[in-house]
Parts: sequence; structure tokens; C-alpha cells
Amino acid sequence: MADNRVKNIIGLLEKEYPDVKVALTYSNPLELLIATILSAQCTDVRVNEVTKSLFKKYKALQDYIRTPQEELEKDIYSTGFYRNKAKNIKKLCEILVRDFHSKVPDTMDELLTLPGVARKTANIVLSVAFGKNEGIAVDTHVKRLSGRLGLTENKDPEKIEKDLLKIVPEDHRGVITLLFIKHGRKICRARKPLCQDCVLNRVCPSAFLIDISTTFILT
Repeated sequence: MADNRVKNIIGLLEKEYPDVKVALTYSNPLELLIATILSAQCTDVRVNEVTKSLFKKYKALQDYIRTPQEELEKDIYSTGFYRNKAKNIKKLCEILVRDFHSKVPDTMDELLTLPGVARKTANIVLSVAFGKNEGIAVDTHVKRLSGRLGLTENKDPEKIEKDLLKIVPEDHRGVITLLFIKHGRKICRARKPLCQDCVLNRVCPSAFLIDISTTFILT
């Protein structure tokens, strides 16, 4: 895969979404970490609704540690999987105090030692909070767009990330995730992609195939 094609894709999306940024609301690395954990199997809109009051109540690591798990579960209930999320959040806060001087670590290896933190979460925190692009966060949108654009033939997120790391310039690793998420929500939807309105339809092999299949259905 030529780097120029990837740069062209990124350039077109940057023109379409010049002010793209992470959708989660946060004011420091800990809040971003908590919000990203809560976003698993939950919409960013819902997470932002929850964290609006959550971050007022829990301002420091000790607030999470001291609060009974049952109470934290109630506070994050609407994000789903609340028991496991509450358990992981309390445990990771204890680890941050014990092993990381009460600070969110800024390396992939250290972040992956925290409960509830996989590569996607770690990549988001590293890129957004610390400006470090060690990897590329692969969520459902990134997975779908990477496949449709012919950037990977893999389905596994870690394998997709490895494929993207080979072709995406390092200084664009963070933004490509945000651009793909934005475009996936607005245009390149899972069930009915709006290929006719897509700025990538001339460089996307799937746009032609989808257009052809639609034509056959209509005729």
C-alpha cells in the first residue's frame, strides 16, 4: 500500500473535518482514562452525560478508592457493564497511587498493566492526553473504514493496528482514529454508507462495489 494514498485519504478527511477532536469530555489524563474505560460498549454521548456529574463528585484518585464499589456502580450504571467497570476503576486507582506516584503513566507498557485498559484505551490516552503516537486506536469505526478502504484484510483489531502502523505516517496516527470515527458516524455507516456523499468515494474501492450492488437492486 502506497503511503501517498493514505496521506490523500487523511488529507481529504482533514479538509472535511478540520476541527476533529476526541468526543469524550475531560480535563486531565485521569478523567480521559476513566471516560475511555466507561465508553466500552457505550456511546460517547452517554458517557459525557455520566461524567458531567461523576467528575464533580470524584476529583482525585482517593475519591474513587474510598467510595464503596456499590456506590460507584450506581454512579456509572447507565454506561453498561457497570460492575466490571467500577471494579476496574477502583483497582486501577489503587495501582496508580501505589506504583505510579498517583499519576497516569505515559507509556504503552505501563498503561497495559492497569485493569480495564487494553491497547485501544491506551492508544487514546497516549495520543490525546500526552501527544504520543506509539500506536493507533482501533474501534469499530476504524475497523470498518480500514477494511472498506482496502487498508487491511484483517478483522482482529491488533492485526489491523499493525497493518495501519506500516502505512500511516507517525504524526497522523492519532488523528486518523478521530477522523475515521467522525466519518464512520456521519457517512461511512455500518448498514447504509452514504457513498454518494463521501469525500473518499473516488479513492475507496468499496464505494464502487456498493454503488454497483445498489444499481442491481434498483434494476
